[in-house]
Amino acid sequence: MIGRVVGTLVEKTPPELLVDVAGIGYEISASMTTIYELPQVGDQVVLFTHFLVKEDAHTLYGFIHKNERALFRILIKVNGIGPKMALAVLSSMSSEELISNVQESDVDALTRIPGVGKKTAERLIIELRDKLGQAAKNDLFSTPTVLRQIQADPRQEAEAALISLGYKPQEAAKAIAGVPIDASNSEDVIKAALKGMLRK
Repeated sequence: MIGRVVGTLVEKTPPELLVDVAGIGYEISASMTTIYELPQVGDQVVLFTHFLVKEDAHTLYGFIHKNERALFRILIKVNGIGPKMALAVLSSMSSEELISNVQESDVDALTRIPGVGKKTAERLIIELRDKLGQAAKNDLFSTPTVLRQIQADPRQEAEAALISLGYKPQEAAKAIAGVPIDASNSEDVIKAALKGMLRK
């Protein structure tokens, strides 16, 4: 696994980069978010990388920040989201914006990403909530701002849990909306929501 590349930025032709490391040129794919933050051609660059091996290709992906690489690794584990789509997502919004849109269930914001339709956006929200929360617990994100956004409030966690139990997103949202706002944690919210649904 190649985890980091330090060298001279030789070429910058989005989404591809060429970085010279001790005379060896590494071709690296990057998101526009990373490309916007790159130094000038000829300057030294440090990229956190993810090396993806497939039968027909070995591809190196590079990121200015570890947080973005962590999100990329999470995205490519989502059903139907490959590396190309993951780069499109990260090119369309910052890590903070992506996390915020997922936690707020903002389907409209996600469908503005090229190639992401409503069903894909809904799948991203459902699958990423759990994965982002686990990543936060494992300290995969180092920036305090990002950590605060990942740590979903109890109502959001409870809604995701109800959906994972088989309830439709609309049913889960309606049930959570009926829970008193003083519920202190996701378990209390889930219990209250389930009781509310059983009474109907």
